[in-house]
Amino acid sequence: MQSRNFDLNLFKVLVALFEERSVSRAAVKLGRTQSAISNSLRKLRAIMNDPLFVRSPEGLTLTPKARKLEEQARAVIRITEAALSWNEEFDPANATGQFRIGAPDRLGLPVILPLFQSLHALTPNTSLHLMTTDREKALSMLDTDRLDLVFGWIDDPPARFESLLMFRERFACLCRKDHPILRNDGSLGLREILSFPHLVVSVAADNKAAFDLVLARMGEERDTAILVPHFLMVPNLLKEDHLIGVYTERIAERLARDFDLVARPLSPEVEPLDQYMVWHRRYESDPRHRWFREQMALACRQT
Repeated sequence: MQSRNFDLNLFKVLVALFEERSVSRAAVKLGRTQSAISNSLRKLRAIMNDPLFVRSPEGLTLTPKARKLEEQARAVIRITEAALSWNEEFDPANATGQFRIGAPDRLGLPVILPLFQSLHALTPNTSLHLMTTDREKALSMLDTDRLDLVFGWIDDPPARFESLLMFRERFACLCRKDHPILRNDGSLGLREILSFPHLVVSVAADNKAAFDLVLARMGEERDTAILVPHFLMVPNLLKEDHLIGVYTERIAERLARDFDLVARPLSPEVEPLDQYMVWHRRYESDPRHRWFREQMALACRQT
């Protein structure tokens, strides 16, 4: 059989004839005229160099070559239909595999925890992989398909990415309950904040956290006394010294509640931080990816 220029629609006719064993019933099944089905059968017989079907009292009977060809023809139709049905709705209950997120450590407890709880309930056969990343590393991993989503302060990403603002979050000062910075009630001004040594959490190559970038826009800089790569050591370090930490409100309030610390908001002169969800444009219409983005948005609204 010559495969070049072969019309795959002939396999649909062939499978219909296998199922119906009648040219007229195959025509009805495919919504075509009987003469069109007969013409397709003539082409198939010429290509296969075999009659394929012969008449009998019970209808069309398969030749030995047709019997060998039957399963292969059905497989071609199944594969073709599967390839063309990529835009079917995503079924979370039966999904498998891994969802991969790149995010700064400050979003682990406030956002990723409720996301994991939702995924565990809705799609129990999948897993969630969280990687702590900075902006440049995160976007690079989206490019190389090592992450599905990136979350954090990534405003104005390159045009090959899509982004959606999830929420705006103010900063808060985290410290021990008897810290001298708490001598006055109310929010803390920038001068007060900058008068104490800071405990900074950052994995960025330049050792800067989001608050440092906000300060740079204001022409200011803080005294970094200790730099750590994650929040694991933060509660104990803050209880032992005059250190303060300036983090986004959600993580600061969570740590204050869990470790008997105090989270005090900063004055409005310090601009809030925009938290974005970012993904590569190649996944814009993918049903699985779209569903995952919806779950991320829901998790952000719950926190």
